[in-house]
Amino acid sequence: MPEGKRRIRRLRESSATLTSAAGSRRVPGDLLRQASRRLQVMALMAGVLWVVGPVLRHLALHVMHPGDTRWNAFLPFDWVAAASCAVSLSLYGYLRSRDREPLMVMDLGLAFMVATAFALGVLVHWGSLFGNTTGVAPMITFIGPFMLMFAAIVPVSPWKLLAAGFVAASMDPLGMVIWKAAGVYQFGSMSDLLLMHYPNFLMLGMAVVISRVVTGLGQQVSREREMGSYRLGDLLGSGGMGDVYRATHRMLARPAAIKLIRPEVLAASDDSAAQLAMMRFKREAEAAARLRSPHTVELYDFGVTEDGTLYTVMELLDGMTLQALVRDHGPLSVARVVHVLRQVCESLEEAHVSGLVHRDIKPANIHVGRLGLRHDFVKVLDFGLVKSVADREPGMATEIGLTPGTPAYMAPEAAGADAVDARADIYALGCVAYYLLTGKLVFEGTGALQMMARHLQEAPVPPSRRTEQYVPAELDHLVLACLAKDPEDRPGSAAAVAAALEAMQVGAWSDAEAMAWWSLHETHGASLESSDGMLAATGGQL
Repeated sequence: MPEGKRRIRRLRESSATLTSAAGSRRVPGDLLRQASRRLQVMALMAGVLWVVGPVLRHLALHVMHPGDTRWNAFLPFDWVAAASCAVSLSLYGYLRSRDREPLMVMDLGLAFMVATAFALGVLVHWGSLFGNTTGVAPMITFIGPFMLMFAAIVPVSPWKLLAAGFVAASMDPLGMVIWKAAGVYQFGSMSDLLLMHYPNFLMLGMAVVISRVVTGLGQQVSREREMGSYRLGDLLGSGGMGDVYRATHRMLARPAAIKLIRPEVLAASDDSAAQLAMMRFKREAEAAARLRSPHTVELYDFGVTEDGTLYTVMELLDGMTLQALVRDHGPLSVARVVHVLRQVCESLEEAHVSGLVHRDIKPANIHVGRLGLRHDFVKVLDFGLVKSVADREPGMATEIGLTPGTPAYMAPEAAGADAVDARADIYALGCVAYYLLTGKLVFEGTGALQMMARHLQEAPVPPSRRTEQYVPAELDHLVLACLAKDPEDRPGSAAAVAAALEAMQVGAWSDAEAMAWWSLHETHGASLESSDGMLAATGGQL
């Protein structure tokens, strides 16, 4: 599917609404898509039952009426079952083949409910195998429970369910009329129809109540997802500390991403520690919001909800992380690596001059994509672990018991101490450069402790010896200098790294090359928003 159509579909999903007596309130698109998957399962189960049911009915006929030779014949109800099986499996295949607009799927589900009810109504009252049926007594057929099940798992408007359910509940009387016209079923006046099937209409009332509860829960989720001036949309990803959602500003309609830190993460410590963590969250968010480099992800807003959930609002980016880029397309050319690293250095230099350390520089926290007419435009993400070098207290992540960084990219001095400076980011930048050039980590390990131990003790192999592409000696030396064990032996600043990169004679990665690369891979359906990449591209991995 072209990217433009995918975006239009996402916008429609995020604006999907259901109307209730309490007014119009959005049911989040991710909940509607979950309901669509449940409808798939229901259609598949129905298709299977339309095969199993008639087979069992033939066996029951043979046992109960051994003299009736028609038990192994293809009877009229078999045609109805075969047609219903085809409808059910067709719906399953249609929903499974690709993502569909959720509201359209919900309406399609209502049509499926009516069609299934018609088949059930026809089958239940076909009594020619047992002789003409003349008795009339109140009964509950399969249609009633089917409506209840549908209402419980598919969040459609109660009024839509009432209308479609009335038609579905009427299929039992319709089946009786059809078979009476065929001379199979005999009953008295038309009032007998209502007398016999009023329980299904009572169950329809129960289904409407259930539908109201289900849609109400979805609307409550929508209300709970409203953060300040932003309205939450689809869930983009989850992590150990919280979740990332697509969001829209109420007045500006500006797309954004909101990262939520769950209250229970802070509640793991005592109240005073939780309050301290919230104060540090506010202070660190304010510091990150002051960064103005175009290569730093823009922080729009931050705050704390009434239930204690911390949230930050960031720009929503178009592209992928370096992690996804290398994973899906392999190591980058030397010219492209230099082009990317220089932009990262610009972001880091501003933070370092402001007295801030990122502390979690890694490919998954560096986004590359399109910004306006620029291609391969870099954004450094997730300043959630940012810390002032003047602050001697632990940062928020350390306070709540999380590792302040990622072991594969963590400087040796950060392994056992929280007091790190900008040179820890320089070390991590060297690890990123190594990964971009080779597609491999500087040090492999079976666990975090082993990997950190190797960063502490072992000398790295030059990147030129771990890749087939040519790596200039000056770039080899610069990467190894960034990976020096002693912070004093590393380049003094991100600006110094950028200057060394600029002085290299490696050729330029032009805008035309970047545009051609993105156009080629978008045309061929490259996954520009992979699950882990999207999570990082909307505020970093949690």
